Amino acid sequence: MTPGESTPAEPSGETAGAREPVVALRDLTRVHGSGETEVRALIGISLEVASGELVAVMGPSGSGKSTLLSLAGGLDTPTAGNVVVEGVHLSSLSKRQLARLRRTSIGYVFQDFNLIPALTAAENVSLPLELDGLAVRKARRQALAALDEVGLTELADRFPDEMSGGQRQRTAIARALIGRRRLVLADEPTGALDSQTSEAVLTVLRARCDAGAAGILVTHEPRYAAYADRTVFLRDGRIVDETARSVGAGRTNAIANVNAASVGAGATGE
Repeated sequence: MTPGESTPAEPSGETAGAREPVVALRDLTRVHGSGETEVRALIGISLEVASGELVAVMGPSGSGKSTLLSLAGGLDTPTAGNVVVEGVHLSSLSKRQLARLRRTSIGYVFQDFNLIPALTAAENVSLPLELDGLAVRKARRQALAALDEVGLTELADRFPDEMSGGQRQRTAIARALIGRRRLVLADEPTGALDSQTSEAVLTVLRARCDAGAAGILVTHEPRYAAYADRTVFLRDGRIVDETARSVGAGRTNAIANVNAASVGAGATGE
């Protein structure tokens, strides 16, 4: 495949084109600085993720993985190209409209949690709903349900500094999953978790996509990328390869395929 091209795979035996993409990245380029200090973080990236699809993004440090997520979620602006979420061009939105779309339609899981220290787990999770006008009691009920999904019901009233790193990360994941989130963006969501908890978190993310959300997962672990319908490999800001999970493939075979593709694409070295 020619660097910079992205040929959508056919996840789970379906034709990807048969479903409208929840998010579409169209010929994205992101440049930081200028002249001698110019850094081209992304170059001509095109990628679509449909409802019900989970796409993993792999690549070495500095390949542009986190930049891709920031652009897909409207946290950053491309130097060139377009980001379309549920048919809406993000560049056409005002700051207030963009903030509302991010709050109601996009769930983020950051590497560093980004929890508010003065709020409990339940309050952190319910905050996006309350900001959108939902009554506190209703927001709390949904927050408790989201915390239950990640196994943290009993910690609902604890503050972040009273929880372990893994518990804080699961709280952040619950916040990303609450409400009508059609797009879930996860940047190394298992980085602070043990293997058992990581598997549980990926199972939740996979289930949310199976229920109709679109997901983009940045990871350097082939065993976690194996949960995805397809894996995109970045190097030097370009898509250099893409592999789809075979229909009916077991986890062991899926992991082996991602491993082999990662080495072949030169996308290792995180």
